[in-house]
Amino acid sequence: MQFATINGVTLHYQLIGAPEGKPVLVFSNSLGTDLRIWRDVIVRLVGEFAIVTYDKRGHGLSDLGQAPYRIEDHVGDLAGLLDHLSVRDAIVCGLSVGGLIAQGLYASRPDLVRALMLCDTAHKIGTAEMWNARIEAIEQDGLESIGDQVMERWFTAAFRDEEADTLAGYRNMLCRTPAAGYAGTAAAIRDADFTHQAPVINVPTMCVVGDEDLSTPPELVGEFAKLIPGARYQVIPKAGHLPCIEQPEVFTDALRAFVDLLSAG
Repeated sequence: MQFATINGVTLHYQLIGAPEGKPVLVFSNSLGTDLRIWRDVIVRLVGEFAIVTYDKRGHGLSDLGQAPYRIEDHVGDLAGLLDHLSVRDAIVCGLSVGGLIAQGLYASRPDLVRALMLCDTAHKIGTAEMWNARIEAIEQDGLESIGDQVMERWFTAAFRDEEADTLAGYRNMLCRTPAAGYAGTAAAIRDADFTHQAPVINVPTMCVVGDEDLSTPPELVGEFAKLIPGARYQVIPKAGHLPCIEQPEVFTDALRAFVDLLSAG
């Protein structure tokens, strides 16, 4: 395991090397998850790319820090980690709040970003009322109280029926997230709005979404993609909010195809 103290917060990360000259992929996770959600994608990419994954503050093995957070706190952590690792011109792949972090990283540190793959995310996610209600529920009754509701939004009905053991594991991942880290990041999502930033993104961008995503549905992600000049858009069949888990082969193929386009200019 690898750790680095960035902005006074110890972050857990994983750096997987590759032959010199290979592109660098950086993965940023969704709310209530850690770097393990990318496993089935990463195993298909090792050797083709250098890979950076990490647990954002308040999640996984990283420090809690001072919650609640702003999206700028998460952005600063990722920028600091990439500086620590001497990474530049990365292809940044962000899922849900990870996609907000990726947008913020490009806005504040474009030198770090060669391209963006924005997954099941948008320029703005949810409403203040929705996030405040969720934060209140967690503060009163803990993450366990929303576990089943979140699983319904993360995964398709077919996955929940056919992969009960796997579902239980991901439910554990959610419920074992520090409540303050989850609620603190929910506050960051609530207050984040990149509506005016999206039209000035000037790097190659691809937006993908699961066709059964209930958190950031295809209609929202499609509208988001239209705000970004030249952005590509792809719907992944038979997937909910976390297509890297439900459809890792399709997700990996989409990522490879995007990188091939970058290489072709």
